[in-house]
Amino acid sequence: MDYKNTLNLPKTAFPMKADLPRREPLLLEEWLKAGIYALLRKDSRGRPKYILHDGPPYANGNIHIGHALNKTLKDIIVKYKTMRGFDAGFVPGWDCHGLPVEHQLFKELKIGKHQIGQVEFRKKAHQYALKYVSLQKEEFKRLGIFGDWDNPYLTIDPDYEAAVVGAFAELARKGYIYRGFKPVNWCYKCETALAEAEVEYDDHISPSLFVKFKLEEAKNFLPDTYLAIWTTTPWTMLANVAVAAHPDFAYSYIKTEKGNLIVASLRLAVLPAMGISKFSLIREIRGRDLEGLLYARPFGLRKGKVVLAEYVSGEEGTGLVHTAPGHGQEDYLTGIKYKLDMVMPVDEKGNFDTSAGEFKGLNVYAANKGIVEKLRALDLLLLEDKLRHSYPFCWRCRHPLIFRATKQWFLNIDQSGLRQRLLAAIDREIEWIPPEGRERISAMVASRPDWCLSRQRYWGVPIPALICGLCREEFLSPEVMDNFARIVADEGSDSWFIREVTDFLPADFSCPACKGKKFSKGADILDVWFDSGVSHQAVLKKRKDLELPCALYLEGSDQHRGWFQSSLIQAMCIDGRPPFKSALTHGHVVDAQGRKMSKSLGNVIPPQEIIKDFGADIIRLWAASSDYKEDIRISPLILSRLSEAYRKIRNTARFILSNLYDFRPGNDRVGYDDLKKIDKWILFKLSELLETAGKAYDNFEFNRAYKEIYDFCNEELSMYYLDMVKGRLYTSAADSRQRRSAQTAIFEVLDCLVRMMAPVLAFTAEEVWKHLPKDEKEPLASTVHLLPWPRINPVFSQSGLAPQDNINAELGAVISLIPDAAKALEEKRSAGQIGSSFDAKIKLLTNSQVRYTFLASLKADLCEIFKVSQAQIEHAPGGKDIAIEVDKADGAKCARCWNYADSVGVDNEHPLICRSCVEALRR
Repeated sequence: MDYKNTLNLPKTAFPMKADLPRREPLLLEEWLKAGIYALLRKDSRGRPKYILHDGPPYANGNIHIGHALNKTLKDIIVKYKTMRGFDAGFVPGWDCHGLPVEHQLFKELKIGKHQIGQVEFRKKAHQYALKYVSLQKEEFKRLGIFGDWDNPYLTIDPDYEAAVVGAFAELARKGYIYRGFKPVNWCYKCETALAEAEVEYDDHISPSLFVKFKLEEAKNFLPDTYLAIWTTTPWTMLANVAVAAHPDFAYSYIKTEKGNLIVASLRLAVLPAMGISKFSLIREIRGRDLEGLLYARPFGLRKGKVVLAEYVSGEEGTGLVHTAPGHGQEDYLTGIKYKLDMVMPVDEKGNFDTSAGEFKGLNVYAANKGIVEKLRALDLLLLEDKLRHSYPFCWRCRHPLIFRATKQWFLNIDQSGLRQRLLAAIDREIEWIPPEGRERISAMVASRPDWCLSRQRYWGVPIPALICGLCREEFLSPEVMDNFARIVADEGSDSWFIREVTDFLPADFSCPACKGKKFSKGADILDVWFDSGVSHQAVLKKRKDLELPCALYLEGSDQHRGWFQSSLIQAMCIDGRPPFKSALTHGHVVDAQGRKMSKSLGNVIPPQEIIKDFGADIIRLWAASSDYKEDIRISPLILSRLSEAYRKIRNTARFILSNLYDFRPGNDRVGYDDLKKIDKWILFKLSELLETAGKAYDNFEFNRAYKEIYDFCNEELSMYYLDMVKGRLYTSAADSRQRRSAQTAIFEVLDCLVRMMAPVLAFTAEEVWKHLPKDEKEPLASTVHLLPWPRINPVFSQSGLAPQDNINAELGAVISLIPDAAKALEEKRSAGQIGSSFDAKIKLLTNSQVRYTFLASLKADLCEIFKVSQAQIEHAPGGKDIAIEVDKADGAKCARCWNYADSVGVDNEHPLICRSCVEALRR
């Protein structure tokens, strides 16, 4: 007889191989047909809300790996919170305006800003943005992201644009908006002002010049006396009007071969670099005594004077700071204090105008060389060097920026105590995850300048300002803004550029300054961060399925100065409260060496390629398994290792499913009291996993949750339990209590595991759920994602029992001996005395009567735990606490279960098998 045919061998339709790239689209199609998002909303109706508000990505290209990380983390939270009993609707959004879209479109069109009309370009930009919204939507859906994809929010939708205009009007009414002439970050390549959130910093090599400015005749100073200044922006010297000294510094007035110089005493160490090896001190002067001294400008354009400023550094330069109020924030504030001229000889293209004399028409950076040569010719150059330092760059075109004073619209960050209210809200009303985020954003808000809102670009929501034809003043009118908002709601923001200005004016309207009656429209558009920052008004406040404030904002750490701030500022101005209760930030994606993703480095890994090679669940697993509080590494090797880890989890599920082919939970489940001890032990360990993984999910520590689940599959299940009960599952009678006991345990394990893995492994969990036996007595969920989070069963966790009395303590002492037993078995195998561990008999010897009694009580379970044919317990008073010996098993080998037993050959009908197998066949 072929006894192999009598075994309960595994049977399952669950595929052997993952084959995720092929199988995932099939599941996506099923979800689409079922209307998964609508089902989730219907099932969640009436529950408390947990709203994660989506920060909108730019609609200007395919998604990259950073997008995949961000949306996957959001989806894990939404899926988890839904299973936890919340109504966690998710409305995805897209940022469709602004320089990112405009820059990319101009690149594709291969034209510049002045080669196309604004209205024509805006139509192309609208189509361009919608194209990438559609493309990105499908790419996000392919990642298994659930959301209201049929009704996303787009910043180009008329109702959204109307909300932007309405928010701007509200801020203007409350006195937060003003028109000012002050220096701003200016990109001369893009020809626009930029806000702090649009500035990126990188290493840059700048000229480092030490220059002398000659003092005009002054009492107590020799005729040939100079102020020694330092600058890394030679071109800004054409706009110099002052030199700043620190009021409390001591300054040395010294005689040198290069003239009589004034230098901060604590900076005299720079003299040798200037070629000054010897000097004599004429006298020392306090900084405040230099105030008001006049000097001749190097290029003879005007006279300058010495002013005082606390920001002058004693750690670099000469302690005397060249000051051009039109080219720097600190210089500007000093200029206001001393009523200095705001000289601005640079146009929007970064070129000098006619006021720059011989340098007119030159780009500011190109002019540096000529300026240096002129200083050298005038014998005013003390030292020319290079300096590598952090420098601001445009976030889109990546060109270095300049500071340039222009007339712009600003939001006053100190109006009505706004800055202090923001800091108080950041400190007391918002949870920051990780906690370091609080200090980071607080420091940014404490030191941030007023928000420059206006942009000199084509693509965005226009600022509805009027320019008086008579006095040329540009101003805002509440009535005009309200009229514009109403028109925008119907026609979109293009109406500002298409309609006549009279369409926006109320009856009998006149200029508030001069009473003029003729007007033109302002040409500036709003900062794109203002657009996205309004989303709490345009989306959270307006959609019934959402709420304000929402539970969570989740974005990259760069959004501390971006979307988090723009949203918070507007919300505090309009509603007086933050728009979110918690803010979670993640790091940026880098390669295995910690380098930024860059096409030039060749280290970019598109998510589309990962999906094609590995499947979306591997991206999801990568996102969950990473410590997102730091920068997140990715590489082919990392993905390969994750695939191995994924296979361990999948194969564990596959093994369990293959042994549940004949198990019907409603009929075959064994009561807890009738379970074998080893089955109770794995259910106890499952309870521990539920607690630790649940806490990790609650704390957004997905890498910890993943590790707990992986370790449970790899260790408790694969290394121990499943290997132990394999014999019982295969050889016990199909409907025997022993086999049903093991099946009950593995069913409970997988029923919990599939739910715990569902937020991360969205596709794999669905596949497992489809094949998992269902309890006919319970309501049937059509998808794993409609299931509730598993509850800890107090019976399984042995709640109420002292730790020393639970099943883990009882079996743990024996399970801890498995490595020692395995070592002893391997020694016998190496000696050729046994082959399989089932060829062996294990002896446990102890000098303790208490331990002997305890081990003897477990004798029925020891063979299964150690995977041997026989187990023997001996009391050895003179021996060790516990010792392990291995001998050849007694009896003959059973042809069916491969265990050795004295009963093999006893049964005449089945002489090749043991008594247990005979009984199994006769059931």
